[in-house]
Amino acid sequence: MKERVVLDVSKLPMHGMGIASPAWWGTCAFMLIEGSGFALAIAIYFYLFSLAPKWPIDAPSPDLFAGTVLTLLLLASIVPNILVSRWAKARALAKVRIGLIVMSLLEAAPLALRIFEFPAMHVSWDENAYGSIVWTLLGLHTAHIITDLIDTLVLTCLMFSRHGDNTRRYGDVEDNALYWNFVIVAWLPLYVCIYWVPRL
Repeated sequence: MKERVVLDVSKLPMHGMGIASPAWWGTCAFMLIEGSGFALAIAIYFYLFSLAPKWPIDAPSPDLFAGTVLTLLLLASIVPNILVSRWAKARALAKVRIGLIVMSLLEAAPLALRIFEFPAMHVSWDENAYGSIVWTLLGLHTAHIITDLIDTLVLTCLMFSRHGDNTRRYGDVEDNALYWNFVIVAWLPLYVCIYWVPRL
């Protein structure tokens, strides 16, 4: 009878992080789908722009203040977001907890500014094609901010619970940080479309 050689994998971690995690690949696929949605929305924006004799239609250009402050706030959140991701990779629980609290606040702040952005468009969502598309772009991005904020708040609660200090949760924190970077990157072309294209 032949002796079987068995590979001992008992010392491998129960959950992978980064590219070793199915959740990471799922997050990337999700971002690809959502990025395609943003690209289609931007294509519709430029299609309507090409048809309109004047852009914006029956409205002045949007006020820059709220949108620009929001953009600067999103860009400023990159630094703590990268730090949280690094701390999660190093499994520094105390730092991750503090970082998630900071990120929760930084992700909630744009929602307060977004309240001022919709009136800054100077057009209602149902007034004309221009109003519909700019409100759609703002609405899509707002939904993404809310989605990531909820995820961050849930992770913050988990990291302060008995479930916090394990590999899977740290991987979730890394994936969440990756998604927030996507939320920021997705906003930049939207900001240009909404606030600067009408000024051309």
